[in-house]
Amino acid sequence: MDTHQIDLVREKIENAAFITVLTGAGISAESGIPTFRGEGGLWKQFKAEELATPEAFRDTPGIVWEWYHWRRELISKKIPNRAHDVLVILETKTPGFTLITQNVDGLHALAGNQNIIELHGTLWKTRCTGCHRVVEERSFTMPLIPTCGVCKMMLRPHVVWFGEGIDSFNLEGSLKACRECEVFLVVGTSSVVQPAASFAALARSEGAFIVEVNVTPALQIRPNISLTGKAADILPQLLA
Repeated sequence: MDTHQIDLVREKIENAAFITVLTGAGISAESGIPTFRGEGGLWKQFKAEELATPEAFRDTPGIVWEWYHWRRELISKKIPNRAHDVLVILETKTPGFTLITQNVDGLHALAGNQNIIELHGTLWKTRCTGCHRVVEERSFTMPLIPTCGVCKMMLRPHVVWFGEGIDSFNLEGSLKACRECEVFLVVGTSSVVQPAASFAALARSEGAFIVEVNVTPALQIRPNISLTGKAADILPQLLA
C-alpha cells in the first residue's frame, strides 16, 4: 500500500466538513454475507435476478417470501466488520456525513451509523401492497406470506427490485449528498447498478475528491486515489 496515498486521503478526510460514502456488496462480503448474484448465487434452482422482481412476487409470492425468510435468517447471524466500525467513527468526526448504501442487510445501522440512505431498502422492513404502510420487522416467526395488521393485504419486503425505481426521497437525498461533499468515498461496489454508478461522476463534477476502496477497481471514472484491497484492512488506515 502506498503510504503517500494513505496520508493524502487521511489529510483530505481530516479537513473535510462534508463527506459522502457509497458502499456496496463488497463491504458486507467481508462479514461473510454472500452477494446472492452471479456465479454461486443460486438458491434452490432460482437465480436472484429471477426472484427479486415484481413479476416473480406477483406470480409466486410464496417462493419469493421463502427466499427472503432464508436470507433474513442467514444475515441475522452476521455482524459488522472493521470497515463498518470505521464509518461509524468517521460519522462522529464529520459534521456533514452521509452514508449511501446499496446493501439491504442492515449492517451499517447495526454498527451504529445514523445518517444512512438505504438506497435499495432493507430486509428488516416490510411494506403493505395495499395501504403501503412500512414497518420494521425482525421476527422470524412470520407466516410464509405475511399480511398487513391494518388492511390485511399481503406484505412484501421493503426492498427495490429489478425493474423498480428508487424511492424519490432517497434518490434526492443521495444526489444532494453527492453535490455537497468535499470527499466522496466509494467502498466495495461494482459500480454497474444505476443510479449509484453515476454518483461518483456527479460528486466529481461539483469538485469532490474521489477515493475508491475496492478489491478490484471498478469506478466508471478515474478516482483521485484508488486503494486496492479489502475495506476492513484499508479503512482503519484512513483515520488519524
